[in-house]
Amino acid sequence: MIAPAARRQDPDRDPGLQPERTRLAWRRTTLSGTVCAVLAVKTALHGGASPLGLVACALCCVLWLGFLTIAHRRIRTLSATTSPAAFAPRHATAAVLCTLAMAVCGAGLVF
Repeated sequence: MIAPAARRQDPDRDPGLQPERTRLAWRRTTLSGTVCAVLAVKTALHGGASPLGLVACALCCVLWLGFLTIAHRRIRTLSATTSPAAFAPRHATAAVLCTLAMAVCGAGLVF
């Protein structure tokens, strides 16, 4: 087992790689969220637009925009410095809630 002091002062660790991987993961996640939002719109409008489908579609789009805002704020933070600040718990919670709510709206459109 590595001692905690040895882990903190590892000279071989490149601190630039982890933020870069995280930034790329946020980009992939926003891309998949975009695809989900587009599919929600397509599903809601397929075969005629119902009022419930339009409401679910609008909610999915608002949730997607909220997630996109959080993700791009984090991407900018990760790109700005070599040692970015920790992700705020309220932003992490908001991102998770947007994702879960978008999944529920998408499931409601399918069924």
